[in-house]
Amino acid sequence: MILLFSQSKLLGKTGKFVDHTFLQSTLRELQVAWRSPRLWATFVTVVLIFAITGPYGTLARLMLGPRFGYWLVLQAMAWSTAIVFSIAAEILLRGHMAGMFARMMIGSIVAALPIGFGISVVNFAFFGTMPSVADSLHQSLGAIPLCALFCILSYLTMHRQVAVAGPDLTETKTTPIAASEIRLQTPQPPILSRLKPENRGALVRLTVRDHYTEVVTTRGRELVLLRFGDALTEIGDIDGIRVHRSHWVAADHVARLKRDNGKLFVIARDGAAVPVSRSYVEAVRHRFG
Repeated sequence: MILLFSQSKLLGKTGKFVDHTFLQSTLRELQVAWRSPRLWATFVTVVLIFAITGPYGTLARLMLGPRFGYWLVLQAMAWSTAIVFSIAAEILLRGHMAGMFARMMIGSIVAALPIGFGISVVNFAFFGTMPSVADSLHQSLGAIPLCALFCILSYLTMHRQVAVAGPDLTETKTTPIAASEIRLQTPQPPILSRLKPENRGALVRLTVRDHYTEVVTTRGRELVLLRFGDALTEIGDIDGIRVHRSHWVAADHVARLKRDNGKLFVIARDGAAVPVSRSYVEAVRHRFG
């Protein structure tokens, strides 16, 4: 249902506008987690181990088929809840805590409470056992170690995604500010306001990534839930050129042109090779020689 919300600010019950940047960021990072082969491989392995060994009395109470269904439903509920809570906490606590892992762990531990009640519901569905508040709280305490495991797996997935973004993401606040960055401080292109504060630098290039636009700056890169055409309208007065239907490059960050196997590429100052489509070849050659 979250996907039905527009990217603009909606008027809430209190009469104040609610910024949906948090929802967009949560959805984006959840997609990163769900696409992780490591996460799915671990999930399948855990379900199979629990279904075969039948811990917590399930070996004696359930046949193999129902036992597999029980652990599949229970683990899916627990993993989904823990991952959603850990990613939501990671985003909400960014302005209060520096460590990404610590933020995610807090959210994952908090998730143990609803997971405990979820386990009681699953037990009622499979065994007909009426849940009580005391039993649910006991289940919550037992879920804490598993929540920590879910957090570690999610962190490894998200941390790898950040690492793939390149060394620019690890720059510290003491990094010298380039002249091009100083020029864009006033005014700031609207698209930069969509990025995390640590990624807001001089705009380098824009690239289409499925339904997202990847925004690359001198301080990092980030996926924004925004159509490419709309992203181009938010670059402000930055001097640049569209070189492909899926690529835009800032002129200050073009190092040279390169031809490879008959195809033309724009080589950015960070070494990235951006393809130039035929319809833009003449404009690119005229601009950059």
